[in-house]
Amino acid sequence: MNQSSAETLAITALSWMAADEDRLMPFMAQTGVGIDDLRNAMEQPEILGFILDFLLQDEAALIAFCDDKGLDYMKPAQARAALPGGQIQHWT
Repeated sequence: MNQSSAETLAITALSWMAADEDRLMPFMAQTGVGIDDLRNAMEQPEILGFILDFLLQDEAALIAFCDDKGLDYMKPAQARAALPGGQIQHWT
């Protein structure tokens, strides 16, 4: 998955979370991301990464999101890996 596709999936996840205050408010509280940050999320790949990190931490939410959007359960993890901070570093 490339970064552009990952950003699109993260924006879809943000829209999904924003449709339910019970999903959105814990995300904002845990990450410290504010409303203005969310409004500008498309311009901040790091925020998009936070969105996917949060989703990946909650298996029930991950399954609900993927089922609702018709996605394979691995897509959010693949998207996260394509965004800044998502790559696994191998030290030699």
